[in-house]
Amino acid sequence: MKIDMNPNEMVIRAGDCNHLSNGNSIKGKLILTNQRIYFKSEANAKNISDIEIWPEEIRDVMLYNNRLFFSSGLNIVTKSGRENKFLVKNRTGWSELIARMC
Repeated sequence: MKIDMNPNEMVIRAGDCNHLSNGNSIKGKLILTNQRIYFKSEANAKNISDIEIWPEEIRDVMLYNNRLFFSSGLNIVTKSGRENKFLVKNRTGWSELIARMC
């Protein structure tokens, strides 16, 4: 899995995740760089576009439980109101890194 990097862009953290969209769970990788957040779907995901979120677009980062006892939900809300829900391991670590970026 490869993404096009911008000049002077470095990966800070990357990990497997699921993106929740319209009731579907799409497997892929969540990548946090020093410039943006990027979700790259698996190669076999059909009609799924990758997601790119720039720090200036982020309004809020929220944690949620995706099931009663499973606390892996990370919701990145943009200023336009779009919710980007991801299921990740160590969501607290992800949210802290994203908050520092904004």
